[in-house]
Amino acid sequence: MAEGYCVKCKAKKPIADAVEETMKNGRKAVKGKCPTCGAVMFKILGGKAATVATPLPDAATPATPPAAAV
Repeated sequence: MAEGYCVKCKAKKPIADAVEETMKNGRKAVKGKCPTCGAVMFKILGGKAATVATPLPDAATPATPPAAAV
């Protein structure tokens, strides 16, 4: 269970109803509620979420030059 800081209670507590999310920048975070006061708690986790790697272009195949502007 993730532990976070409740700003309202001013104490570290376990996050109730925790849900793992991925933020817009690709980082993982846990969002839930404070078990005491019910305020929203949010904790950013270390590392980035797994992304699908794009294959690199083949070295033997020459790159196509850009089209000439007319």
